[in-house]
Amino acid sequence: MDAKKKCILDILPDRTQSHLIEYFKSCSRDERYRVKFFISDMWQPYIDLAKTFFPNATIIVDKYHYIRQVSWAIESVRKRLQASMTPTLRKYYKRSRKLILTRYSKLKDDNKKACDLMLQYSDDLRLAHRLKEWFYEICQSNSYTYQRTEFWEWVKSAESSGLHEFEACAKTYRRWSEYILNAFKYGYTNGPTEGFNNKIKVLKRSSYGVRNFERFRTRIIHSSM
Repeated sequence: MDAKKKCILDILPDRTQSHLIEYFKSCSRDERYRVKFFISDMWQPYIDLAKTFFPNATIIVDKYHYIRQVSWAIESVRKRLQASMTPTLRKYYKRSRKLILTRYSKLKDDNKKACDLMLQYSDDLRLAHRLKEWFYEICQSNSYTYQRTEFWEWVKSAESSGLHEFEACAKTYRRWSEYILNAFKYGYTNGPTEGFNNKIKVLKRSSYGVRNFERFRTRIIHSSM
């Protein structure tokens, strides 16, 4: 995808390493060495490919993929606690999960009260919610210095939280810290690409499935121009 023009440059039949390697090999060395940024999800084979074919590029993990690690962690805490609840209470917590996942400042007053009531049920849930809110605050800051400092403070707090769900999240963040900090520093995301993915899904549904990949590829590229 061309980030400046926000249009799709090409589409491959799949994302297996063999296809990606062959495709990147077809690009000239000069073109590959001029790539400044490589943005991907948290999948190591992509990072390995970036280092091999785009050695001058700054590697960035897409914002959506590292933020959802925190969402998964707090969801796992909620599910763990639900297992010990009465059926009625379990059903309520499952139905009201968005109150816990949504940024607290964005909730309406009535929903804030409902969220506060839910958090009173468990110390673990309150701590998980605080860690979630803290990480969202870090992500929304415009100061890279603050983000870098707070990120490592958050990781240490999650590691010592006693919540195995957040301990696992912190371990993941340590492993991917270089690329997450690059995301903070440069602010680039795969947002436009994800937007095109949604359009492609709509196009596929409206076509009632696609048999010929080359025709579908051509249609997608033309529709993105």
